Amino acid sequence: MKNKAIVSLADSNYFELLNELIDSIKRFDQSKNISICILDSGLTEEQKKQLSTKVDDIKKAEWDIEVPDHKVKGKEWLKSQVSRAFLPKYFPNYEKYLWIDCDAWVNDWSSVDLYFKACDDGKLGITQTMGPGYRVISKVKWIFGKLAIVKSQNFKHAIASKIDIHKARKLAFSPHINIGTFSLEKNSDCWKIWQKNLIKTLSSGNIFGSEGLAINISVYIDEVNTEFLPLNCNWIASNLLPKYDEQEQTFVEPFLPNNKIGIMHLAAGLWKNNKDMRLDKNVKIDIRTLENKLVNKSLRFGH
Repeated sequence: MKNKAIVSLADSNYFELLNELIDSIKRFDQSKNISICILDSGLTEEQKKQLSTKVDDIKKAEWDIEVPDHKVKGKEWLKSQVSRAFLPKYFPNYEKYLWIDCDAWVNDWSSVDLYFKACDDGKLGITQTMGPGYRVISKVKWIFGKLAIVKSQNFKHAIASKIDIHKARKLAFSPHINIGTFSLEKNSDCWKIWQKNLIKTLSSGNIFGSEGLAINISVYIDEVNTEFLPLNCNWIASNLLPKYDEQEQTFVEPFLPNNKIGIMHLAAGLWKNNKDMRLDKNVKIDIRTLENKLVNKSLRFGH
């Protein structure tokens, strides 16, 4: 029996991306030993029928923490901001879980192996959104002389969620953690700590971003046992574009030693002429090759 699961979530608008994620996983022989489980936040019956031939389980995502209707406003996909903190409830027959957002895809299996290794002994396996080539971590607005306002994503969300000011200040300069890819064991203490913080962030702040803030609090304030993985395990292309290795036909990090991208993540979208690559598979952008040529490519799987 399989004891590891890769889990994702999508609604009908992101069905194509979800399909691409699944195909990117199943092309590797190693995937035969791992289940693929899907949380449904608004898929059509026909889409679920198509998925049922490719995945091991599909469950309807719920509001695992009560959220006021005025915050939901019919956006069922926002369940992803809550349900991913409750994976053992939805899929209880596994020992390890690897969550991958549906706007990401697996380029190299070594990252999958790293995530499942990272969560040994109850640890949280995750990446920080910082690394070689990141030129700005926090935005600063200079007011006068040495006086400035520091704009931090963690701090902004913490204040909106009415987190204690001392904790918010500590979060302000902590490297932001993206929750789009993470791994945890079924019995990890991190689930309960994350859920506790999520209840707090949801009670006062916006739904979108609440689970990310909650996991940042869990890591930097509650100090859950964390295994930080290399940036190529969750490569957010909108932060830093990869390069393309024409000889190997694969995406790589833009700086030496040009390691292969493990998981490509299109979070926040890649835009051209006001069109988002995530929603329009015809969108292509210019990226550099290892030979420093410009090539026009899509960063979606199989395009």
